[in-house]
Amino acid sequence: MIRYKTEAEIEKIRRAGEVVCRVFSFCSEFVRPGVTTLDIDRRVESLIEGCGARCAFKGLYGFPASICASVNEEALHGIPKDRVLLNGDLVTVDVGVSWDGYHADAARTFAVGDVSGAARALLEATAESLDRGIEQCRPGRRLSDIACGIETVAKRRGFRIVEGYGGHGIGISLHEEPSVPNSLSPALLGRDLVLKPGLVLAIEPVLQDGDGGLETLADGWTVVTRGASLAAHFEDTVAITERGPVVLTRPAA
Repeated sequence: MIRYKTEAEIEKIRRAGEVVCRVFSFCSEFVRPGVTTLDIDRRVESLIEGCGARCAFKGLYGFPASICASVNEEALHGIPKDRVLLNGDLVTVDVGVSWDGYHADAARTFAVGDVSGAARALLEATAESLDRGIEQCRPGRRLSDIACGIETVAKRRGFRIVEGYGGHGIGISLHEEPSVPNSLSPALLGRDLVLKPGLVLAIEPVLQDGDGGLETLADGWTVVTRGASLAAHFEDTVAITERGPVVLTRPAA
């Protein structure tokens, strides 16, 4: 069932999104060579709880940590551990926050120290693909418009979309209907939803710089690229309103 939100409900999601913004502001300063992904997890958990919010990922479906921390070839759902970040790494911090029963979900991939030109290009392309997807979050447009916006950037920039994963509705639950694909596919047939005000979506492209597929590690969570190609993941929570998209997980303009 698709749940459309009232202005009061969107405001609660925005409050959760403000905490997410604080997390990313902290990470932009804290992420550096020598830090472990477990260090990031513990500091982010403390920050979220200090804001009077709740870590939405911890315990969800049995996930053992407060954030997903995915390094280099880890495309999604990396479990924070004692892996030390090295100069030139990429690390994605994916975080969900619950505020008064409503959720915000977002991700950023951070450069650790000095990264290669290829890695920097991947970051820029993934961020751009997210922006193009968000631009389509307007009344009267469709899920396929979001997918097309994301896919067009990925192809133009020469990167591959990580298949099998995408965005989702969000609100009372972290994951709600509808699913939001990152590329045009047969999966859209029969469910290419027309976007309406009150719909809140998490838009989340994941791109990789290789052509291989994916596999899940023995921990049951971490999804890695075959061939160890780099991956990047950017995500925002977006409300569809009469005046267009309102991004709830970025600082207010």
